[in-house]
Amino acid sequence: MAFDVRENGRVKTEDGTPTGKPVQDENGEEVRIPGMLRSVKAIGWMVEEYGIAQVSMNLTNISVTPLHAAFDACCTSASNRGLRVTGSEIVGLLPLNAMLDAGRHYLQKQNVSDGVSEEELIRIAVKSMGLDELYPFNPKEKIIEYRIADEKAAKLVKMNLRQFCNETLSDSPAPGGGSVSALVGALGTSLGGMVANLSASKQGWDARIPEFSAVARQAQSLKDQLLHLVDEDTAAFNKVMDAYRLPKDSDEEKAARSKAIQSANEYAARVPLTVMEKSLEAYALIRSMAENGNPASITDVGVGALCIHTCVQGAGLNVRINLGSLKNEAVKAELGGKVARIVSESAMSLREIMAVVESKMG
Repeated sequence: MAFDVRENGRVKTEDGTPTGKPVQDENGEEVRIPGMLRSVKAIGWMVEEYGIAQVSMNLTNISVTPLHAAFDACCTSASNRGLRVTGSEIVGLLPLNAMLDAGRHYLQKQNVSDGVSEEELIRIAVKSMGLDELYPFNPKEKIIEYRIADEKAAKLVKMNLRQFCNETLSDSPAPGGGSVSALVGALGTSLGGMVANLSASKQGWDARIPEFSAVARQAQSLKDQLLHLVDEDTAAFNKVMDAYRLPKDSDEEKAARSKAIQSANEYAARVPLTVMEKSLEAYALIRSMAENGNPASITDVGVGALCIHTCVQGAGLNVRINLGSLKNEAVKAELGGKVARIVSESAMSLREIMAVVESKMG
């Protein structure tokens, strides 16, 4: 990582004299001086062509000294000398969490909720550290997880609303009720997170920002997990179809096909069950916003709760239809029991939350 420091085109040392050379001993060897940051290897030099000094850092353990801490340290040192950091650059790749942590750090410094989307956290990190001042910062090229991501595995969530609806409405059986249920759950969870962020920005509630930020962060996490399951449900359905297309001419092929069908159907049942479980987790944050969130957004809480319950009910239907094809009675009993329990808990949570919503609506 490199940071540029300048003041009126002249770079200065601590005593105010221009320099661009590293400290050397009597033999002319470079001297390494311990600095303020741990797990960091750094060197600085003068770039005469541009009249700036560049600090190049190798962060050897970002859990000890994260990206934003290194940047802030440069800003502090520059400010102490009457200088300013004018931009930064990532050389090579970096992990996603480094950017997300930086985004949260700078939002917290602004005393606002950090429970925003992954994309927004990255944007905040880029702008706050000047990562696009020298060259354009492309997250898809610079962030490790984005470079190795399988774009085909996230076909549905990359669509806009119209495209998703058109694909659902087409004569293709997928996406179907399972994917739509996961999407509805993500929308309901997002409404809960929205109310948390609105509550964090409510005038006079500054002391409660950490409380609401925590709820918004939880909503962001659950929303992302449910969106992943939108595509995963369709992928599970396609695995079932692929299993049924396997050859069945010989006894060996028939046995392999039967085993593949059973495995695919069990997986196709477990995916919507996961959707149900994740949606059930969302009730806690929806309930907290119904009871403690901004009362002006109480109807949004109610819609969120209704979406979560619809998601649970819809995903439950998809679990049950896939269980019908399973021969393993133990698995059928296990998953069927979980479906019944979650549906019951969802109905109870919905009644309790809607009672709060109705009472606050007057």
